[in-house]
Amino acid sequence: MTFKELYAQAPVWLQSKATETEVVVSNRIRLARNLTSHRFVHRNTVEGLNQVLDQVRAAVGKCDYFKNCLSVDMIRLSTIDKLFLVERHLISPLFAEEGKRKGLFIGDREMLSLMVNEEDHIRLQALEPGFDLVNTWRIISKADDELNRTLDYAYSERFGYLTTCPTNTGSGLRASILIHLPALVLTREIDKVIRGITQVGLTVRGLFGEGTDVSGNLFQISNQTTLGQREEEIIESIEKIVHQIIAYEKEARETLLKDAKSQIEDKIWRAYGLLKNARLLSSHEYMNLSSAVRLGINLGLIRDLPAQCLNELMVLTRPSHLQKMEGREMESVERDMVRATFVREKLGV
Repeated sequence: MTFKELYAQAPVWLQSKATETEVVVSNRIRLARNLTSHRFVHRNTVEGLNQVLDQVRAAVGKCDYFKNCLSVDMIRLSTIDKLFLVERHLISPLFAEEGKRKGLFIGDREMLSLMVNEEDHIRLQALEPGFDLVNTWRIISKADDELNRTLDYAYSERFGYLTTCPTNTGSGLRASILIHLPALVLTREIDKVIRGITQVGLTVRGLFGEGTDVSGNLFQISNQTTLGQREEEIIESIEKIVHQIIAYEKEARETLLKDAKSQIEDKIWRAYGLLKNARLLSSHEYMNLSSAVRLGINLGLIRDLPAQCLNELMVLTRPSHLQKMEGREMESVERDMVRATFVREKLGV
């Protein structure tokens, strides 16, 4: 796979035919690992980081899950290419920053990816559509086992996998759900739900993870710590809480249709009309409008637009994706023009 092919394909996690996709967009599991024979990234030398990258590259070459993967040398990428990978949810904003020797490996359909020398030597990620953490865990666990046959992970019988940040020590597993909660926002129940989430040891972040704002009523819900819990326990705990949140969101949607049907329908159809007719469209405005349209699709009000189209636009309308599509850098206003045109075309206008 080449970088050009990566841009041309739709990631597997954007698919709308999966479990609970009327509320949950995608689920992700990330594993943090370090190698026994090397210092942690922030204490390592350039030579040591190069050795880590070489060792991981050799292990990836023997891993069936990364067969025919795309190998990316981050030092060679432009700023736009790095931000493109962030928008694709393949790397973290931290990983996109200039700094020490870094590498990236991207598997088929972007289901699996592996960052080398981010906060830890290895950040292995599996990203799937809908709400099926058990299946995502099965995939990433097998890939992790394959890599571990070649790589010697830093592991303590007492503490588990050793990581740079203590909150990742233990299983090294972070599981997250990208969930759409417009009805809870509109009924002003979202703050109460978020408080409940944090009280049970989970955390809520924005679309691109830690340090990012919530956009388009899309929330990332994930575990905060991994020490003292088995992987299956973490996944079971998140699934239990998210099932409750899904139920609350569906109940809130029923309440809106019962108590404010005309207002909700007006909000949805106005948003749809703006997306189909706008000549200038910022990223923030697109996310807010598409949230209302997504709700309209889920409520059965909009029948001529598949949810997957909105999923793809959520990524393809980001600034770096638009600039990659146009093959040039653009100022904000020009991107807003291109975005509006692109959205109208995708919506069949």
